[in-house]
Amino acid sequence: VARLYGMIAPGASATTTVRTVFFIDDQGIVRALIYYPLTLGRNIDEILRVVDGLQTSAKQGVAIPANWTPGQFVIVPPPTTTRDMRQRLTEKSDEQKDWYYTTKKLN
Repeated sequence: VARLYGMIAPGASATTTVRTVFFIDDQGIVRALIYYPLTLGRNIDEILRVVDGLQTSAKQGVAIPANWTPGQFVIVPPPTTTRDMRQRLTEKSDEQKDWYYTTKKLN
């Protein structure tokens, strides 16, 4: 199983696995992986941040920036049509950097 999931570090003994954190959603889809070598401890705060970010992204339809923590600004996905782009241009706000890059705070 460890070999199938790529958990054996290259050049390591056949029985030594890297420590991998799998983030799997309720549909069984792997959403993220974090690999830790045996010589490095896991960062529980980062693991919890990834869980919060994945859940927020899925529920709110937003993107999560690097180093984000709950309560901070999230990224609004860019428009996918020219009509949506024009609409966004009419919605000026302090969080709108341009038609493509917009952030917002979630309630």
